[in-house]
Amino acid sequence: MSLRKFTTTVKRKKGRDKSQFKEGVFVVERRRQPRISVELPLGYSLVDNNESHGGIAADISEGGLLIYLPEAIAIGTLLKIEILFVRGFELSSIKAITKVVWSDLAPKATWGEYRYGLEFQSFQEGDLQKLKRLVKEVSESHYPKKKR
Repeated sequence: MSLRKFTTTVKRKKGRDKSQFKEGVFVVERRRQPRISVELPLGYSLVDNNESHGGIAADISEGGLLIYLPEAIAIGTLLKIEILFVRGFELSSIKAITKVVWSDLAPKATWGEYRYGLEFQSFQEGDLQKLKRLVKEVSESHYPKKKR
């Protein structure tokens, strides 16, 4: 599953649209689950290495996440990650095995140099449910449901 977006140019017929622009860009999202913006610390290591490093998760979904790391890592690499977050008055974490599916230079100069898209491969027992709950809680706080 590729995490890249497709862009399509849309041309409007003259005379039918009073807008100033005759062309536009239409973005088609290919992700199965919507990504939610977060800023959470995470620890990571290569699956076959126990040397742990730190990074930042910038967005998250049930299928994967966007992270910033201070080092270059090859596409296809498997990483053990632990995402840290606060629930109530407790520090909690989600542990998973992920795969690097894309990378590029980070435009965010404040933390690290490299930006990666990770796809979840497996979770520690019970952590998929923690992830689903976290995504739901964050999305509801960002986009509260309107009362009718």
